[in-house]
Amino acid sequence: MEPRTDAWQEEQRRLEETLAEIERQLSAIGPAYYGNDAVEQLLDAKRAEDRHRLMLMRDEPYFGRLDFRENGQQAPVPLYIGKRGMDRRDTGEPYVIDWRAPVASLFYAFTGGEEPVSYEAPEGTIEGEVFRKRNVLIRSRELQRVTDSYVRGGDNLGLGDAFLLYRLGEKKDTRLRDIVSTIQAEQDRIIRAPRQQALVIQGAAGSGKTTVALHRLAYLLYRHRGHVRAERMIIFAPNRMFLDYISDVLPELGVGDVRQTTFAAWALELLGDGAALADAEADEARRFDPGNERRPSDERSPGRVKGSLDYRRWIDAELDRLERNFLPDKDFEPWAGCVLAAAEIRGWFDDEYRDYPLAARRERLAARMSRWLEMQAGETADPKVRKERIRTGRQRLQAYLRKLPEAGALIFYRKLFESGSKDRNGPVSAELAAGTLADLKRGVVRLEDLPALVRIHLRFHGAPKQPFDHVVVDEAQDASPFQIAVLRSCMREPSFTILGDLAQGIHAYRGIERWEELAAVFGPEPFAYHVLRQSYRSTYEIVAFANRILPHTGTGLPAAQPVFRSGEPVERIRVTEEEERLERAVSFIRDSMARGLRTVALICRTEEDGAQLHARLKRRGVDAHLITGGNAEYRGGVSVLPVHLSKGLEFDAVLLPDAEAALYTASPRDARLLYVGCTRALHKLAILYLESPSPLLPPDTV
Repeated sequence: MEPRTDAWQEEQRRLEETLAEIERQLSAIGPAYYGNDAVEQLLDAKRAEDRHRLMLMRDEPYFGRLDFRENGQQAPVPLYIGKRGMDRRDTGEPYVIDWRAPVASLFYAFTGGEEPVSYEAPEGTIEGEVFRKRNVLIRSRELQRVTDSYVRGGDNLGLGDAFLLYRLGEKKDTRLRDIVSTIQAEQDRIIRAPRQQALVIQGAAGSGKTTVALHRLAYLLYRHRGHVRAERMIIFAPNRMFLDYISDVLPELGVGDVRQTTFAAWALELLGDGAALADAEADEARRFDPGNERRPSDERSPGRVKGSLDYRRWIDAELDRLERNFLPDKDFEPWAGCVLAAAEIRGWFDDEYRDYPLAARRERLAARMSRWLEMQAGETADPKVRKERIRTGRQRLQAYLRKLPEAGALIFYRKLFESGSKDRNGPVSAELAAGTLADLKRGVVRLEDLPALVRIHLRFHGAPKQPFDHVVVDEAQDASPFQIAVLRSCMREPSFTILGDLAQGIHAYRGIERWEELAAVFGPEPFAYHVLRQSYRSTYEIVAFANRILPHTGTGLPAAQPVFRSGEPVERIRVTEEEERLERAVSFIRDSMARGLRTVALICRTEEDGAQLHARLKRRGVDAHLITGGNAEYRGGVSVLPVHLSKGLEFDAVLLPDAEAALYTASPRDARLLYVGCTRALHKLAILYLESPSPLLPPDTV
């Protein structure tokens, strides 16, 4: 805890006043209402919301202070910034300002200097001067730290980074946390970017891109109240464990009801027609087996082909063909002498029902023909003849309707690959068509088939009744253009936050290689591209080490820029036998835990390697969690996992126990895997290799 300086005493008094104000406001809310009066119920809902906000403010009412003098005013006013806002009960004046409010943008955007500053408010541009920027750390109602990052007229040397470095040096727990108190200027620009655009973020490992995207959701809900709703926002993450890892951020920011899922889970729920997904985890594990040399090239892999916009155009062309040929080109004759002309049926289908999706058009056409049949039969005077005509007409109508295509995505998709369609398979090779058909006959689909199936489903049944207000796609380098296009079709406007890192594109066989691939998805629609190069996660030594692997990834990306938070050198350790490897791993775990590092990861090349190491550690009495593709929860402590599942996570200490030449070859794919593994570490990184190191490793420690 810091010494009791004048600044400390000042902030201690302010904290005590704020806590007292919070208690006064809580006391004034009164008890909950349990009656049936509708007006009182609405008022009580607002009181419950206020009560919840104030309860959350109790432990950490604010985190920053900005002394700002607006032009025309005599003196600067201290503005306290918190995760939630609060006005004084007696005067109604702002007491704590919500971090998303326009004036709070100054706290993040201001980086020093005595030049005038401004921010955009609803009433226009507000100009003025900053006299002080102060970070205040409060935990459990106790003042922990006071750091001035700028004082007007002072030298301000090194003040700007002191609080950030302090927070970055803290130990990790089992969940991703908010960064409200340490949002940097470049991150704040992304958070507050216009809503009606597709925002693509290329972020270096540790640049905070996931957290920025989550804060952007909270900001959009605050800034555009009445236009966007939490229940119409959605976050797509790479797997269930990652969803668990990020699950606390939005609640910490006071945001609920935002759905967080994977694209596969969302797609299968939407399809809802018995589609079974092939064992994706097993497929992924095989993909990352270093001995698997029989896989197709990334460029012509099933994922790349089926994720392309060419594939979407082929699907659309086949759907257009289906629509053109949907009706038989002949009249409908329910009984002798009574005819409904094919041209009239076509007119109903093509003109009157053209704005409906295909399934609805089919239903409306069937209902219209049934009504026509009843009307025609009703003109028959003889009851017996009328009854017979109705019976015969209905039978013939059912026979007519059975000839119409079924509105099922799986049925249509399968027919595309059956023998009758092989002459028009578009971008699909004969081998790929045969493999897909074999899967569909077994009743299974693969990850790469889901965008096409969703596209077909939407053409048959229309877009969801509640379109998305905003979509976040995390680890988007592993998504496909077709996947993003499908999501775009479920929105009124392109309000996207798409984020990832091409250097971590370890799923290149189904993802994208360049962000430009997404440009064609949006065409002339608003599109913005941001680059985050600053890496906040790891020490200078770890970032510098990983930067020397980066050129081997084949992405051409510039090196990440580390925050100068120095730590110990990256260790490169040669072992000569498996038993020595195990001994080194056990020693690494025990040393890390003894030093207070709470999350330790042993990141292996494959799932099989991880399972074997975990079993050996268990026999040595080491309590470690084995993470595989089926995990839905990250439990912290000591973890053993394959490198392809570590993406998106971070740990206090990381050991790569098998970074030898046989497992990490001089290929872009292996370079990306190794880069991912190294960049998971916050404070400590060690590399083990048996006999010969990977050629991707820097020749010496950094």
